Amino acid sequence: MSFTELLSYDAALAQYDPVMGLEVHVELGTKTKMFCGCSTELGAEPNSQTCPTCLGLPGSLPVVNAVGVESAIKIGLALNCEIAEWCRFARKNYFYPDMPKNFQTSQYDEPIAFNGYLDVQLEDGEVFRVEIERAHMEEDTGKSTHVGGATGRIHGASHSLLDYNRAGIPLIEIVTKPIVGAGERAPEVAKAYVAELRELIKALGVSEARMEMGQMRCDVNLSLMPKGAEKFGTRSETKNVNSLRSVERAARYEIQRHAAVLQSGGTIVQETRHFHEDDGSTTSGRVKEEAEDYRYFPEPDLVPVAPSREWVEELRATLPELPRVRRNRLREEWGIGEFDMQSILNAGAVDLIVATIEAGADSAAARKWWMGELARNANEQGKGLDELAITPADVARVAALVAEGSLNDKLARQVLEGVLAGEGSPDEVVEKRGLKVVSDEGALGAAVDEAIAGNAAIADKIRGGKVAAVGALVGAVMKTTRGQADAARVKELILEKLGVSE
Repeated sequence: MSFTELLSYDAALAQYDPVMGLEVHVELGTKTKMFCGCSTELGAEPNSQTCPTCLGLPGSLPVVNAVGVESAIKIGLALNCEIAEWCRFARKNYFYPDMPKNFQTSQYDEPIAFNGYLDVQLEDGEVFRVEIERAHMEEDTGKSTHVGGATGRIHGASHSLLDYNRAGIPLIEIVTKPIVGAGERAPEVAKAYVAELRELIKALGVSEARMEMGQMRCDVNLSLMPKGAEKFGTRSETKNVNSLRSVERAARYEIQRHAAVLQSGGTIVQETRHFHEDDGSTTSGRVKEEAEDYRYFPEPDLVPVAPSREWVEELRATLPELPRVRRNRLREEWGIGEFDMQSILNAGAVDLIVATIEAGADSAAARKWWMGELARNANEQGKGLDELAITPADVARVAALVAEGSLNDKLARQVLEGVLAGEGSPDEVVEKRGLKVVSDEGALGAAVDEAIAGNAAIADKIRGGKVAAVGALVGAVMKTTRGQADAARVKELILEKLGVSE
């Protein structure tokens, strides 16, 4: 029996406590696959980056990618995990066409890293600790493309195409312990956790972690238990959610769906589910297997991994400043509050502002342009700030032109508009559009005289002591000069000519 109607979110949380588990797969940025020497470069012809090992042909033998192990240890250390002194790989047996070996080489009961945590900051500044169960190494599957259907899924397709270039690419799977106590903020916690984890992975340099490209994807496990209960409910697992917004939406939808099923006397089925970006809903996939269904056993063709304590400590010493520590440092350096820093983080502007400062801008100007004009432009285009056709060096140059008086804010916005439109560098846009501030005293004086002569009544008011009226004359001069005059200097000249002091 299926339930398409949802219980309201408030009603669901009034009766049930959500329990989440998040499983995040991170595709490592190694040059070769996890157990063979095939390239991991994107964009190659289908099935051109394969060999007998990643195709699972008889007689082929795997060899562990040392950089993959190193990356796994770095991730574990950054997540405050214990690093195993001895661990090994296992065969996870199941059949899908995108698994050419009929099993996945993974880790089962002996992961490389375990028992850690990650502190995440919510939008109002509250810090929530997410406990980490494990981070283990495994390999990715190939890619299936279903052709002929309306949805891109296998149902209704006429045939399927398989590309094994991705089969064997190194993955780290990071699994949380059950997340309890988040209450109505559970979806927000899920989003914040994945966002913080993505920033951490990028800071470590082990992956670009681009969710839209499948380099990082999240499985959202969710169950509900009645208020006051101690036993967890039956969980569903929404697979391969690939954006921060979708992680939050999937968790929220499943809370409402579970509550509707339970409220109507139904039973939750332990299953995988598909998330639909268009409306934020989930639909049933398949009944979820238990661990014993995969018939795990130790991989006989690979020796155990036993990282020495000396090597682990050497890797610990190479860890960069982690994202949350870095953000707190930058916030203090920039002299801004938690709310402003959170806004910058939410906009994805931290690294862009840092790069703009490194290119010569002061922090206030860098924040002003990225969080103002450029953020507005990105919102209008439905893009991220990092997708705009402008570089931090361009923004720093615009800020420099404003600081030296060659541009005012109005002209600077036009320069940014030109750069975004592909008209060239800031200096080229200034030249092509003729946007420099009019600073010639003679030209400004003539424009001021014209404004006074054309607005005699306003000039008399100013002479009579109503200095606030000077704004109208400044506006007239700015109109005459097409906004290219220095407004502050124009005001000074008007008051001088009218014999008035402010």
